[in-house]
Amino acid sequence: MGILSLGSITGAGGKEAALFTAEVFHMYQNYSAFRRWEFEVLSVDTSDGGGYRHASAALSGVGIFGRMKHESGVHRVQRVPATETQGRLHTSTMTVVTLPQPLKIDASLNMNDIKVETFRAAGAGGQHVNTTDSAVRLTHLPTGITVSMQDERSQHKNRAKGLKILCARVYDSKKRVVDEQLTAERKRQIGTAERSERIRTYNYPQDRVTDHRLGLTVYGVSKFLVGSELLDSVTSALKVEEEASSLATLLQSMEL
Repeated sequence: MGILSLGSITGAGGKEAALFTAEVFHMYQNYSAFRRWEFEVLSVDTSDGGGYRHASAALSGVGIFGRMKHESGVHRVQRVPATETQGRLHTSTMTVVTLPQPLKIDASLNMNDIKVETFRAAGAGGQHVNTTDSAVRLTHLPTGITVSMQDERSQHKNRAKGLKILCARVYDSKKRVVDEQLTAERKRQIGTAERSERIRTYNYPQDRVTDHRLGLTVYGVSKFLVGSELLDSVTSALKVEEEASSLATLLQSMEL
């Protein structure tokens, strides 16, 4: 079982690009139903012409990232827009971003990673309010996060409260790292979304869809955008190609 964040972002091409972004987003929604994955729409930013400037969804299901990671990149559409009066062919782009989501951020505390120090609680003016070392300072050694607690007269209670706060701060620290990694990966995938960059072209006049990584062309653009057998055949081919490449790399490294 995997969880994936999907983002569709309009690239070059204005209104036509926004319309294509909506079509691709719906294609993946249909594909999720075809693969029996769960598809939860998170946000949609609609343009004036009914297209999408941006849309995002959370997908979950078995084997999801192994297929959907190959959809990341610039998708290019070539067609004559309905509003084009002179029949000129327009080229537009949109970008797909796929990011794996961690099922859970582990913020459990290993007591071997925590340095515990005790000291006498001090009140206003630095006066000791207790004759015993009831105050506690906890340091999480892997992150350097420190929590001091002296609210209670009992060292045991101060320790328990301190651990709760420390756990929350460690979780927040780990979540920040994960969020920064996801943000960096998202920016990397978006790129510049220029017309010259593309992983796949949807050419309406020739009624073909070409995946440029495989050099594979299938026919029937409208059928492809339904998000069922045709799309599945391409994602399957990409998956096989990746597995073959990984095996070849492994065999080559064994020969060295």
